[in-house]
Amino acid sequence: MAAAHPTRVPLELLAPARDADIGIEAVNHGADAVYIGGPGFGARDKAPNTLEDIARLVKHAHRFNARIFVTMNTILRDDELEGARRQAWQLHDAGVDALIVQDMGLLELDLPPMQLHASTQTDIRTPEKARFLQDVGFSQMVLARELDLKQILAIREQVQQATLEFFVHGALCVAYSGQCFISHAHTGRSANRGSCSQECRLPYTVKDAKGRVVAHDKHVLSLKDNDQSANLEALIDAGIRSFKIEGRYKDMATVKNVTAHYRTLLDAIMDARPELAATGHGRCTFTFTPEPEQAFNRGGTDYFVNGRKIDIGAFDSPKHAGLPLGDIVRVGPEDFDIDTGDAVKVVNNGDALTWWDRQGELQGVPVNVATPLGGTRWRIAPNLSKDQAFGDLKDLFPGTAVNRNRDMAWERMLAKPSSERRIAVDVSLAQVQDGFELSLKDGTGTKASVHLPHAHEPARDAKQAETQLKEGLARLGDTIFTARRVRLSMREPLFLPASKLNALRRDAVAALESARDTAFQRLPRATPVEPPAPYPEDTLSYLANVYNSRAAAFYARHGVKVVGSAYESHEELGEVPLMITKHCVRWSLSLCPKQAKGVTGVQGTVRAEPLTLTHGEDTLTLRFDCKPCEMHVVGAMRKNVLKQLKAEPMTFYRSRPAP
Repeated sequence: MAAAHPTRVPLELLAPARDADIGIEAVNHGADAVYIGGPGFGARDKAPNTLEDIARLVKHAHRFNARIFVTMNTILRDDELEGARRQAWQLHDAGVDALIVQDMGLLELDLPPMQLHASTQTDIRTPEKARFLQDVGFSQMVLARELDLKQILAIREQVQQATLEFFVHGALCVAYSGQCFISHAHTGRSANRGSCSQECRLPYTVKDAKGRVVAHDKHVLSLKDNDQSANLEALIDAGIRSFKIEGRYKDMATVKNVTAHYRTLLDAIMDARPELAATGHGRCTFTFTPEPEQAFNRGGTDYFVNGRKIDIGAFDSPKHAGLPLGDIVRVGPEDFDIDTGDAVKVVNNGDALTWWDRQGELQGVPVNVATPLGGTRWRIAPNLSKDQAFGDLKDLFPGTAVNRNRDMAWERMLAKPSSERRIAVDVSLAQVQDGFELSLKDGTGTKASVHLPHAHEPARDAKQAETQLKEGLARLGDTIFTARRVRLSMREPLFLPASKLNALRRDAVAALESARDTAFQRLPRATPVEPPAPYPEDTLSYLANVYNSRAAAFYARHGVKVVGSAYESHEELGEVPLMITKHCVRWSLSLCPKQAKGVTGVQGTVRAEPLTLTHGEDTLTLRFDCKPCEMHVVGAMRKNVLKQLKAEPMTFYRSRPAP
């Protein structure tokens, strides 16, 4: 990975981390930056990290000029603002490079001089919104996942200073981020507060305006997983500079695998286009070939990047079906046999197998013992729970196709060290008056030299002495460096004992690490424009997620006249859109009026009338806004949830005209 040059366009691969150890491996596998949750106020409330662990991750990342961004992207009550301010300063003292935020109230506080990044929760879909966020001091912003290439390019034309970031892999929220309140309405757990209950992954029955069932118990709000592997170069040309992998709940193997996959793709693009360069330093070599399909996924989609497509949904199951393994050829009283059809495929104890039953539901069972039967056949003794009998395995028949969604051999491989990241350096050993001087210089021009007083001993064999010196100097394998070039500057062939050479090399490596640490520069905070940039609208509803008085004051300072309070403030809103999404159930079920245009006998008979979704006692109404091609999922907060939440003492902002 080449170091960034002032005349080259910097690109950043941004990987997730559930904890510091995963973050370290993300860096080792090619991440130029890592985003991670802090002690509190992050949008993944089950993935907090201590300040000490974050500082440990920061120290490792900065060795490679990689950056650490900490999420503080929940909306905050008034009584939480001071705690958030203190945490921001603690993170700054730990060396963190940027905060990822949603709540504009934070911008009204005394924050440390570190970069602010606009979270995907800020719902950035228009050039006007993006330009506003740049003008109020955001250095980087995560654009909405729903944008296509033309929309991204339009934003880039308006945003020249801030870095544009885009999700390229992982789970997709069906709603515009920050515009989903179903979890809070149905369970009291707020997605904007880091505690989404994932109501979108539930099965729903869809009915039309006349009450007819259109789809029964389908996961119609559940999407496939994002995969922009084929679109990276197009995204670069549209203005994206930071490529974000979703997954702060993901395990070590997944982060290693997916990070390595995108590192490999980006390196290939940069090798072909020398005007591009990575923001991090060092080149990675892997002990494995990345296979992102091995990680948990619901099938891949590039979503709307290349326009609307009909196959973005994971309607049959929100689970990971896995990769094809083989077919069942025998079912016995306590086990079954599968034929993989490929002698290379090995079934392991601990693997997890899946299959689709006759109702289209995904079934699965872990493998207790896998016994080879010769050729491509395996006998599977399943690992059943205490309450489960073999006969309980539904629709397990000969001829059933079997997938594998957990491969123990793959996981064991990735549990071991699987990547080396090395920074190329030029090594130069020079003869000086009283001994030797060894210099190391990296691709950024950072240099370190160490001196060894030593007698000049003529070499008995000039060629052998030169070879030994060069090989000894290039032996950097236990460091973060690799020798790109080794040069000797001698007036005569000289001998230097291996012990002296090794000590000199170790001192030079330590000196270069120290010099790089000194040369590392914290990212500066962007200065807001003056006078304050006007917000693109003068009235805000609950959709703006204003939950504290400081956020209300922020918008008032930027020209907003009426500021509504967040849905989480529990005001009596009644039935409102609990989700706004670019995903359209009508389109996915081929019931959209636009799809009917030009179809003989159909045109004019298909209308965008509301549909209803039911799950248990919950009923939601789907309303379709065809001009922007959006769907609103409308409903009300459950009465028992509202009663429970209103009983909890808390301090938050209430709707009123802006001060």
